[in-house]
Amino acid sequence: MRRLEQSSGKLAAAAIARMDEQLPWYRAMPPENRSWIGLVAQAGIAAFTEWFRHPDTPQAISTDVFGTAPRELTRAITLRQTVEMVRTTIEVVESAVDELALPGGESALRNALLVYAREIAFATAQVYAQAAEARGAWDARLESLVVNAVVSGEADESDVSRAAALGWKAPEHVTVVLGNAPNGDSELTVEAIRRAARYAKLQVLTGVLGKRLVVIAGGSDDPVQAAKALIGPFASGPVVAGPLVGDLLAATRSAQAAAAGLRACAAWPDAPRPVLADDLLPERAMAGDPAARTLLVEEIYRPLQEAGSALLETLSVYLEQASSLEGAARMLFVHPNTVRYRLRRVTDVTGWPPSDVRSAFTLRIALMLGRLADEDHSA
Repeated sequence: MRRLEQSSGKLAAAAIARMDEQLPWYRAMPPENRSWIGLVAQAGIAAFTEWFRHPDTPQAISTDVFGTAPRELTRAITLRQTVEMVRTTIEVVESAVDELALPGGESALRNALLVYAREIAFATAQVYAQAAEARGAWDARLESLVVNAVVSGEADESDVSRAAALGWKAPEHVTVVLGNAPNGDSELTVEAIRRAARYAKLQVLTGVLGKRLVVIAGGSDDPVQAAKALIGPFASGPVVAGPLVGDLLAATRSAQAAAAGLRACAAWPDAPRPVLADDLLPERAMAGDPAARTLLVEEIYRPLQEAGSALLETLSVYLEQASSLEGAARMLFVHPNTVRYRLRRVTDVTGWPPSDVRSAFTLRIALMLGRLADEDHSA
């Protein structure tokens, strides 16, 4: 015991010297962190001396050894590096067993050191497990704050900073996917989303807000494909992908469109799963979504209006004639080929082909809203 106590400083110095010689990561660390590691090594040797004196007394080794260093040290050095540090310190003490033990006591001291090394290993695992749990809980709260800010439309630069702290690398393409959350542990759902995202090479911020599962996905220029890659953990029911936006702050717009689409999905029972929020523009407009009404007017009605009255008139008559080319031609006193050409121009201008039943429904709603808007302006 006396030899252990007298040699503790010398053994700690020898352990630090060997770390400096054998561990490149230790040499590269700033002086402050190296000094903390030196204190941990010294505390470990002192704790072994006390443990050897009273081996049957329960002791909190993790507190005795790692309590000398600040909690931030677990972020500065990895678990692997900590294991290398502990191994080096144990090897130094083990190499001095013959000098420390009285004749005939070498085996007892060596066995005690092996038992103590096992306890240190468990203590190391406990320290890093606690740090990981605390960090995981904090990250989950931080991620929930970011997701909630995006969905509520209150995201600002502080949320961008929080997302960066969570590993969000500011991808060029971002979409928000909404659907029903499954029953059960929300943490398992979130982890399932993360696994699917890793497989699809997507960045995600996700969370369960009430009964909704929200995923902010980045890294794909196709929102439907991104939603398909992540759809597994969603519960049954519609899944809606918002439009592509350029960054996290603009994701509030994508989230609002997805939320409006999710509310309006009941009006389109045969909607694909997942479905784009913009494919639900008519239902969203009927449900009172002002953004959808504005989009239908500004992106369909106004361009047709600017392209000339012939396109608006032809489209209106074609829709009224149950999408009949011949019927529209008779009503307009033109050749069916003229109607066919004008309808192609409608497709070019709006992106919605009138010959498709779903597109025709969207165009009809856009015409109605555009005329109402014109009436309001004239009044």
